[in-house]
Amino acid sequence: MLPTGRSVKISAVIITFNEEKNIGQCIDSVIDLADEIIVVDSFSTDETENICLGRGVSFICNSFSGHVEQKNYAMAKAKYDHILSLDADEVLSNELKESIGRVKSNWQYDAYSLNRLTNYCGKWIRHCGWYPDKKVRLWDRQRGCWGGTNPHDRVVMAGRTEVSHLAGDLFHYSYSSIKDHVAQMNSFSEIAAKEAFNKGRKVNLLIDILLNPPLTFLKKYFIKLGIIDGYYGFVISIHTAYGKFLKYIKLMDIYKDKAEIKTNPEN
Repeated sequence: MLPTGRSVKISAVIITFNEEKNIGQCIDSVIDLADEIIVVDSFSTDETENICLGRGVSFICNSFSGHVEQKNYAMAKAKYDHILSLDADEVLSNELKESIGRVKSNWQYDAYSLNRLTNYCGKWIRHCGWYPDKKVRLWDRQRGCWGGTNPHDRVVMAGRTEVSHLAGDLFHYSYSSIKDHVAQMNSFSEIAAKEAFNKGRKVNLLIDILLNPPLTFLKKYFIKLGIIDGYYGFVISIHTAYGKFLKYIKLMDIYKDKAEIKTNPEN
């Protein structure tokens, strides 16, 4: 544990790709708090770069090879060891900014976690297992880095570390429309299926495809109280279940394609 009362400098790091709708408010929420802001972009084709440069941040282009890989690349580009990592569609609440400001002048732990509150099509979602969405987003990079399985990255701390929790929410402006959610669900299920295949994960037709999706819906909607979030709680629960279904049928397709290549190598 670092000595009580130590003042530190913070590098805010953000990864982007075509985030012109979100990146401005994300940067604005940290610009008075961070000692530097680094944006690593996957060659956006919209106004993302211009918006970032207009706010005076360090803007770096790097080919995207995975969420974990890109975030570790961005972290490595930081000048300071104390990292505040945000997604482009996230904004610090005023309470969270105050909490981070206090930590910055009195760093005591290896890392700090926070709650993420998601806005879905204009509604704040407090159930469905979406809140409190506790995540480590402020840490000493000498003690941790990005890990997990793409696309579900997470900060992994090394050895015995001390983590404290910050007051305030990280606002997550996830999807402005159901169409956006469907598009990301299709993309993420593709990534998840490939990651599962690379790890040798097999598909059980009964468990993974017939049982997992409906049980996921029941868990999200009833056990995790998605029903309290009304219409969008129902939509989120259905989509979460369908995302599971997509992942495993896509994984089955990968195995099927590999088997056909072995059977017909000339093709």
